[in-house]
Amino acid sequence: MYLSRRLLALPLGLAATAAIGLAPGAAATGGPPGPAAAPGDPLSYVVNSATDAATLDRVESATADAGGTVVATYPEIGVTVAHAADADFGSRLRAVPGVRSAGATRTAPLRSAAAPAEGRFRAYEDRGAAGAAVAGAGSRVRAVPPEPLEAEQWSLRVVRADRAHALSTGSPDVTVGVIDNGVDDTHPDLAAHFSAGQSADCVGGAADTTPGAWRPYPEGDFAGHGTWVAGQIAAPRNGVGVAGVAPDVTIAAIKAAGPGDGFVYAESVVCALVFAADHGVAIANSSFSIDPWHLVCADDPDQRAILDAVSRAQRYATGKGLLQIAAAGNGSRDLADPEFTDAESPSDGTPVERTVDPAACPVLPHMLPGVVSAASVGAENLKSDHSDYGLGVIDIAAPGGDDYQIPETPSRDPYVLSTWPGGEYASGPGTSAASAQVSGVAALLKSAHPGASPAKLRALLAADADNPGCPDRYDPDGDGAENAVCEGDDRRNGFYGAGVADALDAVRR
Repeated sequence: MYLSRRLLALPLGLAATAAIGLAPGAAATGGPPGPAAAPGDPLSYVVNSATDAATLDRVESATADAGGTVVATYPEIGVTVAHAADADFGSRLRAVPGVRSAGATRTAPLRSAAAPAEGRFRAYEDRGAAGAAVAGAGSRVRAVPPEPLEAEQWSLRVVRADRAHALSTGSPDVTVGVIDNGVDDTHPDLAAHFSAGQSADCVGGAADTTPGAWRPYPEGDFAGHGTWVAGQIAAPRNGVGVAGVAPDVTIAAIKAAGPGDGFVYAESVVCALVFAADHGVAIANSSFSIDPWHLVCADDPDQRAILDAVSRAQRYATGKGLLQIAAAGNGSRDLADPEFTDAESPSDGTPVERTVDPAACPVLPHMLPGVVSAASVGAENLKSDHSDYGLGVIDIAAPGGDDYQIPETPSRDPYVLSTWPGGEYASGPGTSAASAQVSGVAALLKSAHPGASPAKLRALLAADADNPGCPDRYDPDGDGAENAVCEGDDRRNGFYGAGVADALDAVRR
């Protein structure tokens, strides 16, 4: 995922708390051998089958016969989540008539938890209200008083959200689901627009809607990541703290990252996408990649099952009208390179280096069909040094911060400022932020065009984006060496896709 090591906000840090940068990753042809758990250690599995009742019954019976337990079944898409300690569980289930694929979603046993990544977020204090709140969505031009910390929000100005808000702040009828490690819905800059009825904890693969289950874990350096993402999307203009790109849309939290390690496994994402789609979420923000395989290759049976399960959930969500926007990653890697070296998979075990072609082995979820892949730019509208890139891979770009692009703000902080648990604020970098900013622009578009399909919203995002084109030479650190090569033109290229998201053009439509 992009959480602990890949909740797509780059780890960095002054005072605050939380890492979430996307760790470089990719899965190769013929990946490393399957689950590395010791015999008898339980693993989580996804079993993907036909959707008829008879086949689903056979899967349930075969799971019990193999000593496993069904955790959740998603009959709409034919995905069953199960736990089992039998090392042959996957192969036994693959032999069941009607089963298309089955495999372990992790290499570490269910009980294990790695240490979280070190944080890279800077803390801020809300300096008090400055002007009256601007309530409600609308299309009339009006004066927009700045929020107390808005002078630090250079990211709003890059996507022109500050100017867009004079025309529209979005509609509360549009819900953005933050699939992440939880959101603090008690935060004064989030509480008013939070939807508990569209929120859940999906960690483990079954939705828990117990009140507060969606909140972040109390420990871990990156525990505030989901709250940080949520504020960038929809913090209201209420005279408190910061403003989001779409300050009057609704926010929901769907927790998918586990405690401690922060890993995001396939079963949690399947649960999150199906839950979001079934509960009227219009936009899903996914600032992570799925563990443990950074790229997922169908020639390995476990990875094939992961790819199959998440693809089914993505297609189902799209069919229900949900647009998923996902972070591209923070490894400064060319995801169009057919000979990509992945030295970090599996992320929850002992990595084994392999060479992969991302065209055949996508990073999940951002390289799935129908998902908007968001790369990151800094304050000068140039590709962030950390951002992954690739012609034909990146769809759009938005602010994610960069150490080499210093904004003209009071603090000159190059990172993206947003909400943090406990009523606090923090800044951090990463394509997690880019994805959140694009989700905000998409929410403004959905507010203006409530009948727009996911495909239409994708087209509008691209049409409204402003493309700076490829730089003549990309050397952000000034050391004389080119850090990355941009391929493409000023219509579409590997650094920015269709361009940098533009909220003002979005609300002018």
